[in-house]
Amino acid sequence: MKCQIMLELSYPYDSHPKPGDSVEIAPGVRWITMPMGGSLNHINLYLLEDSDGWFVVDTGLADPRTLEIWQDVFRTELGGKQVKGVFCTHMHPDHTGQARAITDQFRCPLYMTQAEYFQARAFGGSGGSHHSSWLGELFYRRAGMPGEYMEQLARMWAHRSSQSMSMGEMPSGFIRMQDGEEMRIGGRDWRVVVGSGHSPEHMSLYCHELGILISGDQILPVITSNVSVHPTEPEANPLRNWMESIDKFLRTPEETLILPAHNLPFHGVRVRLRQLMDHHEDRMLAVEKACVEPQVARDLLPVLFSRQLDARQTMMALGEAIAHLHLLMYRNRIARSLHEDGRYRFTSIDPNLSRRMHPLEAPSERPELV
Repeated sequence: MKCQIMLELSYPYDSHPKPGDSVEIAPGVRWITMPMGGSLNHINLYLLEDSDGWFVVDTGLADPRTLEIWQDVFRTELGGKQVKGVFCTHMHPDHTGQARAITDQFRCPLYMTQAEYFQARAFGGSGGSHHSSWLGELFYRRAGMPGEYMEQLARMWAHRSSQSMSMGEMPSGFIRMQDGEEMRIGGRDWRVVVGSGHSPEHMSLYCHELGILISGDQILPVITSNVSVHPTEPEANPLRNWMESIDKFLRTPEETLILPAHNLPFHGVRVRLRQLMDHHEDRMLAVEKACVEPQVARDLLPVLFSRQLDARQTMMALGEAIAHLHLLMYRNRIARSLHEDGRYRFTSIDPNLSRRMHPLEAPSERPELV
């Protein structure tokens, strides 16, 4: 029998469920959506049915509208059963926003990886202050940003807080999930698959029997997850972690149905992973080309993104640019030096750069903010 190789993505559903409704993806697996602001406008959440209750996978933002929709779901979509546990794939506010409210309402546990839980608690306590501290000021100055950019960030974080996009309060305890661990839900084994790069210890859930991977933000079919360096860990190398995670997820069977946190469920996981890998390799090559003459990180934003960016988009785009630079430094293709003006400058040092060059993608229109 010949092995069929999938060459493109396919989508078994052409629209999202309406808020408050659910769609059965497979026996014991239901799909719901919650609203978000901005271009994404939604997050996909999932319900897993057990014999005596349901598990919630991700929770939506910490705003009254999302909580109201959850109450509708609890009344109409659970068949009279209770929620017995909440999984949060990672620490971002659209995934953890209602974790405290749901676990308090049903007195049920929260399941997360350790790094995600404690980072969510840390960010929930400090808000955006890590971007306005001396550490943040030093980080952005070395990246080439003007002094008034810190004021723009402060206004941006205040606006995000007013829109319920800041970190909500987390439950006071959790059950730690680790890579390779399995939970039996609805008579089927669900295995934890941990990736990194977009967040420190992102949890996906894989069921071999159903052929389903709940991928969170680790694998998305249309947009690319943000992979950034932040002032909280200025020497991090998240793109290295991201690329290593792609290698790991490439072992996922090709026929697996991917249930992402954004966009529509899809088939073609290996196709998509290779697209993502090729995209980042292409962008790194573009950065190398731009750094034949020394560049500060800020000057590389037009290399990666083609449109005008607001303060929040600039923050994410700059973090992405630095992530690409750090991986190139790790690969010994870029050198960094600190100049008298307090800015880092990056210079290409690979003598084989000209031989590796090929036609490059155009810069993206905008950074994706997930």
